[in-house]
Amino acid sequence: MEVREASAGYSVAADQRGLTGYKQTEVGLIPEDWMVSKLAAVCSMKSGEGITSANIDEYSEYPCYGGNGLRGFTMRFTHDGRYALIGRQGALCGNVLGVEGKLFASEHAIVVTASPRTDIRWLTFVLGKMRLNQYSESSAQPGLSVSKILSLNVAYPPTKAEQEAIAEALSDADALIESLSLLLAKKRHLKQGAMQELLTGKKRLPGFSGEWEVKRLGTTATLNARIGWQGLTTAEYLDSGDYYLVTGTEFKEGYIDWNNCHYVDESRYKQDKNIQLKEHDVLVTKDGTIGKVALITNLPRPATLNSGVFVIRSIEDAFHPEFFYYLLCSNVFNEFLVQLSAGSTINHLYQKDFVNFIYRTPPTIDEQTAIAAILSDMDTEIAALEAKLAKARSIKQGMMQELLTGRIRLV
Repeated sequence: MEVREASAGYSVAADQRGLTGYKQTEVGLIPEDWMVSKLAAVCSMKSGEGITSANIDEYSEYPCYGGNGLRGFTMRFTHDGRYALIGRQGALCGNVLGVEGKLFASEHAIVVTASPRTDIRWLTFVLGKMRLNQYSESSAQPGLSVSKILSLNVAYPPTKAEQEAIAEALSDADALIESLSLLLAKKRHLKQGAMQELLTGKKRLPGFSGEWEVKRLGTTATLNARIGWQGLTTAEYLDSGDYYLVTGTEFKEGYIDWNNCHYVDESRYKQDKNIQLKEHDVLVTKDGTIGKVALITNLPRPATLNSGVFVIRSIEDAFHPEFFYYLLCSNVFNEFLVQLSAGSTINHLYQKDFVNFIYRTPPTIDEQTAIAAILSDMDTEIAALEAKLAKARSIKQGMMQELLTGRIRLV
C-alpha cells in the first residue's frame, strides 16, 4: 500500500504557497480529486421507531439502541445490515456508533444508511469527527434535526475503495484500543482479587505463618493535618513556587499528580513540621470527597498540606507504609467509611472517628513488605497499560485528522 503525504506545515493558504495536488474548499484544504457535497448526497437518515421500556429486557434476541447507546434487547428488529447510529436526544446527543446485524433502533436514535458508493464504516468515522452535538437545537433538552445534519458539508475520496482503506486503518486502531481496554480491565480485576485475598489473610505468601494482629489506628499511627488556627486560605494558593501544596484534588490513581499542585510560600511550608511531607507518607482526604487515598512515592520538591488532608505515619513500625496504603485502598477501609456514615450524609472525616479504625496486619513487617511489593508490581503493570492505551487513543486521533482530510492518502 502506497502512502502519500502532503507537506506537514500547510495552513489555510497553503495552496497559495505552491502546495500542489490540494485545493481550498468550504471544509478546508483537501486533495484536488476529493469532492465536497452535502451529507444528503452520500447517505440517508431516518429516526428509529417508538418502543416502551416494557418491551426491552436483558434476555431477548435483538439489541435495542436509543439516543444514549444500547438500551437492552427486544423481540423484534427494525434494521438488518451495517449502519451508523446518531444519538438524537439525551445526554449523548450527537454520539455516533457503528452497528451491524439485526437490531432495533428506537425513536431517539438516527439511523444512517450509506449510499451504494459510500462505505458505511468510513462514514461512521467521519460523522464521529464532526462533533454533531454542536448542532443541537435545544439547550434544555439536547436534540438534533435530521434535515439539518443532512445539510452539512462533507469531503470525501473519489472512490469507495479509498474510503474502505481509510476505514480499515481506523478500524485496526479501534481494535487495538479495544484489546488494550479489555486487558486493562482484566488486570484491574486481578488486582482487586489479589487485594481481597492478600490484605485479609485469606491467602498467605510462601514462607510466612503466624496469626494476624488486630490493631487500632489511634494507637499505631500519628494523624496530622493543617489545623484551623493556621488559617491558610485559597487566596494564598500560588500557581508557581518552591513549595507544593497538596489539597486532595491532585490525587490520581492513588498517587499525587504533582503537575496539578498549587504552591505556598516558604513561611506557610515551614509553619508546621508535622505536615511537611516525606516519601512513604500515606495521605487520606477528610473533607468533601472523604476517604481518597494517596501514597507519596517521590517528592520533586518540598510539599505541605492544606486542612483537608490527613498524613498518616506509623509509630514504631506498627505497619509497613505501603501495606497500610493498600489496606486503605481496599474494602476494609471502604466498609469502615460506610459504617461511619450509616444513616447520615457525612462530608467530613473527623480525627476522633478515624482513630477508631480497626485493621489487621501480618505479624511481621517482612510479610507486609512482600504483600505490598506484589501489589505495587501489579500497579506498575496497570500504569504501563494505561500509558499504552492513552498513546493508542492519541495515535487514532492523529490518524483520523490525517486520513479523513486527505493529508495522508492510502492507495
